[in-house]
Amino acid sequence: MSTLKLPPKGMTREDLIAAMREAARGDADWRNSKTWSMVFYAGDDVIDILKEAYYMFFSENGLNPMAFPSLKKFENEVVAMTAEMLGGRPEAVGCMTSGGTESILMAVKSARDLARAKKPHIKRPEMVLPMSAHPAFEKAAHYLDVEPVHIPLTNDLRADVKAAREAVTENTVLMIGSAPSYPYGTIDPIRELAAIALENKICFHVDACIGGFQLPFLKKMGRPIPDFDFRAPGVTSISADIHKYGYGPKGASVILYRDENIRKHQFFVYADWPGGIYASPSMAGTRPGGAIAAAWAVMNYLGEEGYLRLADVKMKTTKKLMDGINAIPGLKILGKPDMSVFAFDSEKVNVYSLGEAMSARGWYLNHLQMPPALHMMVTPMHSRIVEPFLLDLATSAKELESKGEAAPEGMAAMYGMLGAIPDRKAAREMVTAFIGDLFKYK
Repeated sequence: MSTLKLPPKGMTREDLIAAMREAARGDADWRNSKTWSMVFYAGDDVIDILKEAYYMFFSENGLNPMAFPSLKKFENEVVAMTAEMLGGRPEAVGCMTSGGTESILMAVKSARDLARAKKPHIKRPEMVLPMSAHPAFEKAAHYLDVEPVHIPLTNDLRADVKAAREAVTENTVLMIGSAPSYPYGTIDPIRELAAIALENKICFHVDACIGGFQLPFLKKMGRPIPDFDFRAPGVTSISADIHKYGYGPKGASVILYRDENIRKHQFFVYADWPGGIYASPSMAGTRPGGAIAAAWAVMNYLGEEGYLRLADVKMKTTKKLMDGINAIPGLKILGKPDMSVFAFDSEKVNVYSLGEAMSARGWYLNHLQMPPALHMMVTPMHSRIVEPFLLDLATSAKELESKGEAAPEGMAAMYGMLGAIPDRKAAREMVTAFIGDLFKYK
């Protein structure tokens, strides 16, 4: 049990800031573009705009838009701009959430509750989703008691349309596609999948948390991006994260619906509380006004011109990185990514050990499994470090190959061990224990 207590006296401002800076010394170095996920850095000018807008509305609370009409204006305009960008007609609606996971939870809840209203005979609702779909859907299934029905991917690492059609049953309330999938950066065949949903009169959600604020601009640039949004008949909801390639503040995502008849099932209303009428549009009660205001600010600061400029830099950088990785003996990009998200594996060395070697050089790459691979999400600021990154990657791969197979360490050991356990329940229990230990004061 922890013995840590509140300090008897508060720290001075100077000591407090010094302690926090010391704690951050071991954090991933995103300012120098050493990270390939979690932070979407578009330059100090954007950071400054976010800070100023966030601080201006730091104490405001989005729980009650009538008390803060400024936040209502910002949120409604963010939703409207995002809906227009993603092919929504004037009747498209939505709201802001704290992130992609909450947006996905809301989409699953809305589909489930719509089915409860229109198909009350369904007692055990199901949703059909590709193996590559984000785990937030698994979380939604767990929280909302919806059964996930998984379909495989085809050789091009996209959802199998034939398998999707066969997976639909009378209990299906929702189908899902990614634009793109997190692991491989590939867009699922949204138009074909949504057509199956439309034919069966069920909801179809597009997880565009990664691509929602990039794919529309790639399309404007002339890249062959297939219909993935409301332009595809049958799409009923879309999630898009502003805090990813929208370059907004952490805690800013949008969940959109084709019309109000679906969105109303997202809301929670309780009219019988002595404390007054309670109504909230999403999972959260209190919602930080700073995130809403800063999301509005960055979208208006960058505008279409800014997003197009950043998308161009990003895609040119992505091509240089992928070409460079493919040129390193034994390394290979997986599939044919549609945007600035991709993964690569290795035929010559343990790819997890390669990740550890890169970590020792200060680079933070994410790990994938089934198959083992390393994952990268490219931002505009990565244009500054293409050459040193590729040099370190080639050197690390060569050194590992010359040393021969050694016992993996760190994350390499953990991923290798978990991937080798046939009992997936045991694997989950091991990860649960690991998380419990991680979030414990020692």
